[in-house]
Amino acid sequence: MYIADKWVDYEVIDTGDGDKLERWGNYTLRRPDPQIIWPITNETGLWKKADGHYHRSSAGGGQWQMNPTLPERWTISYGELNFHIKPTNFKHTGLFPEQAVNWSWMMDKIRAAGRPIRVLNLFAYSGGATVAAAAAGAEVCHVDAAKGMVQWAKDNAQLSGLESAPIRYITDDVFKFVQREQRRGKQYDAIIMDPPSYGRGPNGETWKLEENLFPFLQSCTSILSDNPLFLLINSYTTGLSPSVLHNLLHMTMNAKYGGEINCGEIGLPITKSGLNLPCGILGRWESK
Repeated sequence: MYIADKWVDYEVIDTGDGDKLERWGNYTLRRPDPQIIWPITNETGLWKKADGHYHRSSAGGGQWQMNPTLPERWTISYGELNFHIKPTNFKHTGLFPEQAVNWSWMMDKIRAAGRPIRVLNLFAYSGGATVAAAAAGAEVCHVDAAKGMVQWAKDNAQLSGLESAPIRYITDDVFKFVQREQRRGKQYDAIIMDPPSYGRGPNGETWKLEENLFPFLQSCTSILSDNPLFLLINSYTTGLSPSVLHNLLHMTMNAKYGGEINCGEIGLPITKSGLNLPCGILGRWESK
């Protein structure tokens, strides 16, 4: 498992009964997590004093119960990277802290490349990977279909002192954007993607990860440069294994470029128990 264990401003304090107790800077949040199927050892202390508690609804979704002192949003840091945190209506906070293990990896790859690197970040959300790649010196194209998320990414870049960095922000359907880049003959040295399990386009198009990820990967290889640096896939789809990502990368990236593939679970350390919380999977292809 790839463990994001270099955080100072974030911590999984404890877990149990389907919930995780987290510290985000100076504030604690209690949020549901379907992977946590073990009981809480002792539901006292910080569990009872969380600044925000997301309560699940039996009808789906849920709502926050927040202390009046909890701000609408605040800032946390990971090394030189800074991010706005804001509890949303869907239990999320605008950041997936386990991804820090990927940020560090890609920053090392970009800095060690010894040449200009152009990065394409697809399904780019609030821009954690965008900020990391830009901080390492890459030129970045950030693509997400949600206008609010693209603005959030711009805010994070500004927080990190990267407002003048060569970042291109695109609000668009990711699949159509890749197709247009193919027609334009655009090329990138690295691609990052976090595709959803299921999605529906503006004209009724449907995306199912199991059916569409392989042909989408094939499309992405056509906009990579002749000497690509890396391709990273993150997935939170239940039932998809690291071995599946390995096979997909082997049949696409490895078949075309050679290189090295590493896949596995990604997770966060749990302070109280000393265990690790699984938070999805990753697939990395990198040049040798």
